[in-house]
Amino acid sequence: MLDPLKTSSYDYNLPKELIATHPISPADCARLLVYNRNTNKITHTTFKHLMDVLPENLSIFLNDTKVIKARIFGTKDTGGKIELLLNKPLFMDRYLVMIGGKVRVGTKLFFDENLNAEVLEVNDDGSRVVTFFQNHKKLDFLELVEILNKIGHLPLPPYMNRTDEKKDEQDYQTLFAKNYGAVAAPTASLHFTPELLEKINAKYDVNYLTLHVGAGTFKPVDAEDILNHPMHSEYFEIGIDAKKALDKAQKVLAVGTTVTRTVEYYARTNKIQGECDLFLNPVNQPIKVDYLLTNFHLPKSTLIMLIASFVGLEKTLEIYHEAIKEKYRFYSYGDGMLII
Repeated sequence: MLDPLKTSSYDYNLPKELIATHPISPADCARLLVYNRNTNKITHTTFKHLMDVLPENLSIFLNDTKVIKARIFGTKDTGGKIELLLNKPLFMDRYLVMIGGKVRVGTKLFFDENLNAEVLEVNDDGSRVVTFFQNHKKLDFLELVEILNKIGHLPLPPYMNRTDEKKDEQDYQTLFAKNYGAVAAPTASLHFTPELLEKINAKYDVNYLTLHVGAGTFKPVDAEDILNHPMHSEYFEIGIDAKKALDKAQKVLAVGTTVTRTVEYYARTNKIQGECDLFLNPVNQPIKVDYLLTNFHLPKSTLIMLIASFVGLEKTLEIYHEAIKEKYRFYSYGDGMLII
């Protein structure tokens, strides 16, 4: 029996060959499943024909976050090898990270380019708090990003099961990526080509906001009841122009789950920057976003639960099963869906 509050209800079987490990080229050749809630019909097209299926008089919102080369490899002071994944900056030049291997408070880590880190805290959830130094100088975020751009690797999602390649530096950033801070791309936006973006800009009111996608986006829901899941938080910022556009928008299309959560958090709190920890699901539905353009998400994830907040659990599973039957490509480099 399906229960929208039970995590197990959001499971589905995905054949391994449908997990996309590289993007389609050109990007707008990706397939697009369109679900129309008024007619209850599913149709199939491609991103190249997105303009043909979008409603009129839309305000479109996109996420201009930029992915950091957040994965670095180094050694501990004992000589053991370690892998570090930067998650996000905290206050006072401290950083939340994940470290593969055992480290305790006080452990020093060494990387290329004379980059060092010291472990300050070990958290219960496995994350760590560190400070970074170069030549004994403590690093702020932009200084750190500059070094990571030289020595780091793009943190491709684990399900791609491969290391990053040179081409990913282009493929795993949106055309409008601007503000460094994400450890995962806002993947719905990876389907835009310059031509498609130009057409959308010519016809619609297009706006940008920022939500820095954190590693928590991949964290599966472990709780049996979805409402017991401790939702991760991610830093967001809505500029003055985007705020004005949101306030007067008649119909909002959110490109991606990150934009959806940011807009919905603003609609509930009136905050234009801070930490967004909003968990959208069938009992916490959107109040501001009308339409959603997104990719296909992992089973039992908060993201598939977000889809269910728009169309309900049963319809979500029906859409996903249809996409599997039609052999759509799934996840970050995969195809997309539009809910109108």
